[in-house]
Amino acid sequence: MKILLILITTTVLFLSTEIVAQTHSITIRVPNISSNDGTVKFALYQEDNFRITPTKAIESKITDGVAEIIFEDVEAGDYAIICYHDKNDNDKMDFSESGMPLESYGVSNNPASFGPPQYSDAYFVLRDKNISLEIKF
Repeated sequence: MKILLILITTTVLFLSTEIVAQTHSITIRVPNISSNDGTVKFALYQEDNFRITPTKAIESKITDGVAEIIFEDVEAGDYAIICYHDKNDNDKMDFSESGMPLESYGVSNNPASFGPPQYSDAYFVLRDKNISLEIKF
């Protein structure tokens, strides 16, 4: 009877660890920022919430023109990142009257495009290992 109980317990523990989703980290580095003033805000998105409400958000100080963060505990999936230099620390991206950004920004995959970022240009795949990205303003 004890052996049967041990086998059942071991099987349940094994199955439960297989069910728990593995998570990974995404390291993002932004080099060559124009000044150390303010912070860089990073937002992690999935397709259904792109440019609306981030899945995760982090901010970073700028040291010697570089900002770097790590999104921890991210489940496998497709994601995109938008970041911007909040130079005046007002917690929003500033735009001119004509709608042009007044603060530098970047998007994962560094697409060269005009207009707002598109998920199809910015998404990347996170599967079975941690990844590192560099985003250029």
